[in-house]
Amino acid sequence: MREALKFYIGGEWVDPAQSGTFDVVNPATEEVAGKVAAGSAADVDRAVAAAKAAFPGWSATTREERIALLESILDIYQKRIPDLAAALTEEIGAPAALAGGFQMGLGAGHLTTAIEALKTFEFEEVRGASLIAREPIGVCGLITPWNWPVNQILVKLIPALATGCTTVLKPSENSPFTAQILAEILDAAGVPAGVFNLVQGDGLGVGVPLSVHPDVAMISFTGSTRAGIEIARNAAPTVKRVTQELGGKGPNIVLDDDAFAENVGKGVAGVMLNSGQTCSAATRMLVPASRMDEAIEVARAAAEATTVGDPTTDVAIGPVVSGAQFDKIQALIQKGIDEGATLVAGGTGRPDGLEKGFYVRPTVFANVDNDMTIAREEIFGPVLTILGYTDVDNAVEIANDSEYGLGGAVAGADLDQARAVARRLQVGWVVINDGFDFGAPFGGVKKSGNGREWGPLAFDEYLETKAIVGYQ
Repeated sequence: MREALKFYIGGEWVDPAQSGTFDVVNPATEEVAGKVAAGSAADVDRAVAAAKAAFPGWSATTREERIALLESILDIYQKRIPDLAAALTEEIGAPAALAGGFQMGLGAGHLTTAIEALKTFEFEEVRGASLIAREPIGVCGLITPWNWPVNQILVKLIPALATGCTTVLKPSENSPFTAQILAEILDAAGVPAGVFNLVQGDGLGVGVPLSVHPDVAMISFTGSTRAGIEIARNAAPTVKRVTQELGGKGPNIVLDDDAFAENVGKGVAGVMLNSGQTCSAATRMLVPASRMDEAIEVARAAAEATTVGDPTTDVAIGPVVSGAQFDKIQALIQKGIDEGATLVAGGTGRPDGLEKGFYVRPTVFANVDNDMTIAREEIFGPVLTILGYTDVDNAVEIANDSEYGLGGAVAGADLDQARAVARRLQVGWVVINDGFDFGAPFGGVKKSGNGREWGPLAFDEYLETKAIVGYQ
């Protein structure tokens, strides 16, 4: 039984201001795996005060001092990967290979990328007679989700530290144990007291007090669009900066060429990764209408080959995170059936042989119309919708017909054509043929949010620009 009953504030592990805990349920067993303390506004006040007190000293540190700290964090992080991976599997049900592999690799990659970026980042420059200085914004409130917890904490925390900001982290109450281990890593690495603070709890108890706090200069949030709107409203009276990475319903345009079948199969696998719980997943696959039947056969085979089960074993996907998430996904799968989409694979209910745990059948719908609910709403589970297009212009039109604009993909053998299509997609992050780059900025447009994470451009979100006129 794991416990996260203390908060990390001012460089110390401290008791919460009031009693109260949440149960953390293992989604593979539906049994309580541990408890986490429920924070309150009083805990937020204490953490923000510590961060505010630490800001003058930390913001004045040199580039070299901050690089040394990040290098220390990376070194200890790599030693704690087994602990982080085990906690992640237990709290969100990520298969061991994914938890200890790609999930942990993302953290190391972001740390390494930030260290290299910080070495050459220009914090000031002379333009004409003026000095343009880029200075740390202040105390930053970081509110993170459960689906890729290590990644989503570090893509906020690392650029904040690199630019001289101080921080208060509120992780998801569904994934508190990875956050606690990360706090232990930061403490061991020698993060100065108050520079990083951790307060566990839910949105109402901790997220709202953090968003409205007058001494917080910035909120960086990743989560649902609904919650993001509320955070922006709460932050508005204090005119703080708010950056958000929100929901998605990403398109994947599969071009009509000899690589078609291979790209359909890859597209299915990409959606199923992490039990479909990825906001940038390309869950709307667009294929030539003339090749819909071929796409159906390839997608069916790929979905049926996706193994589901105990995440401590060698399976492709484990459960979804919670009973509430399971119920939402089941309702949307049923909605797809009711609205007349062709059920190619999967469907409602648990996979055969799995009677306990929040397991969802890898599901594919075809002949989907873009007006159907399953093409409009973020399902956040292992569910793919396949839509037909008449030509590339029609594919782009369908792809952009969404209130979301986070991630997208283009798959095709003709790189020039894929590049041209990628330029036309109204999203913040487009992947061509499985490309990947830690240095590329990640973020959305439309109702998928604003601001950017990943790589050197993430630093910009944590900096204010000051013009000193007449400097020369």
